[in-house]
Amino acid sequence: MKSKKHLGIWMDYSSADLIDPGHKKARTIESEFSPVVKEEALKKGEKHMHHKEQQLQEVYFKAIADQAAGYEQVLLFGPTDAKSEFHHYLKNEERFKQVKMALQSTDKMTENEKNAFVKKHFNL
Repeated sequence: MKSKKHLGIWMDYSSADLIDPGHKKARTIESEFSPVVKEEALKKGEKHMHHKEQQLQEVYFKAIADQAAGYEQVLLFGPTDAKSEFHHYLKNEERFKQVKMALQSTDKMTENEKNAFVKKHFNL
C-alpha cells in the first residue's frame, strides 16, 4: 500500500474531520457517545456511564485510526483534550510507530479555516 503524505485531524469528543490536502472535502467521523446515550447510561449509574463512555471512545478512536493509517505525517488539532488522548491511543498502535505526529490547540473553526490551517502547517 502506497503511503499518503499529510493528514490533518481536527477533533473534539463528538466528531473528527480528517483533512487530506489532496482532497477537496474532509471526511467526518462522529462519536456514538451522544448526550442521549450519556443520559441513558447515567440512569444506570455513574460507573456504568463512565464505562459506556470509555467503550464508545475506543470505537471512535479506532474508526479515526483506521482512516489515518497509511499517512506519513499527521497533525492533530482542535479545542479539547481529545487530540491528546487520541495521540496517546496512536502511540500504542504499531502501525503508527513511524508516523510523524504534531499536536496543536485551536478554537472551533470553519471548514475553510481547517483546510487553510492544515495547508499552512505542512507548508503546502
